[in-house]
Amino acid sequence: MKKVLVAGGTGYLGGFVVREFKKRGYPVRVLIRKEDQKEKFTDVDVDEFFLGDITKPDTLKNITAGIDLVFSSVGITRQKDGMTYMDVDYQGNVNILNEALKTGVKHFTYVSVFNAYKFPNLKIIQAKEKFVKELKNSGIRSCIIRPTGFFNDMKEFLMMAKSGKVFLLGDGNYKLNPVSGRDLAEFCVNSIENNLHEVEVGGPVIYTQNELAEIAFKAWNIKGKIIHIPVFFRNVILFLLRTFTSSKFYGPIEFFLSVATIDNVAPQYGKENLEEFFKKEIKKYKNSVL
Repeated sequence: MKKVLVAGGTGYLGGFVVREFKKRGYPVRVLIRKEDQKEKFTDVDVDEFFLGDITKPDTLKNITAGIDLVFSSVGITRQKDGMTYMDVDYQGNVNILNEALKTGVKHFTYVSVFNAYKFPNLKIIQAKEKFVKELKNSGIRSCIIRPTGFFNDMKEFLMMAKSGKVFLLGDGNYKLNPVSGRDLAEFCVNSIENNLHEVEVGGPVIYTQNELAEIAFKAWNIKGKIIHIPVFFRNVILFLLRTFTSSKFYGPIEFFLSVATIDNVAPQYGKENLEEFFKKEIKKYKNSVL
């Protein structure tokens, strides 16, 4: 059985990917940055942990020794601790790729973004796609996974709905099909096993943003109000953010406002239910504030 390195295993998707590989019998090595991150895997028999920092190449020596497949979902949503998207999403993954090239890794899978080509000027997209280009030119057999939004990203709707109001750009009829971490992990491993090279994927149900807001209100069991904001204001907000704040602050807002004003519907996959995800998140939230 081929041995796998999972980078990004402590993140939302990566954790599901580790568990999916183990379910199928793969030996798995997980990159962690701190010892206490091992606690995230108490329910799964991880074969090895490798302690290292993707932004520090010296800490990654031999990380891919004996590895056949590398899976990376490494990336940051918000730039913090002095780290930029280029530092992490691009250079951090390059550092892993360089180790993979040294040790003869046969396959490297990377998770980028659906519809990336539509947003070439967004900082986070620039970093991810620069690495995609590097990976494709490396000579290693690669697979690029391009998912729509994760269920985890939909918590933005859920937390807005808690206040009784959800703000949407435009008429709220833009469509998307978010995918659960578990379904996406299964899709990723299937793609690797089937030697696919570049694939797009979304969840099983297509929603309008208005429908997502209503589902979030229903999850809280409240009658809320959807407030539609003219799309024009997006450009005003982005102009002000880009003028008066740094990319560390506006990066995630820029990304959210950009993808919120187009349809994001990818080929449908999976079976998990967003409504159930929202119920579980509300239960966790209520338990945390007790």
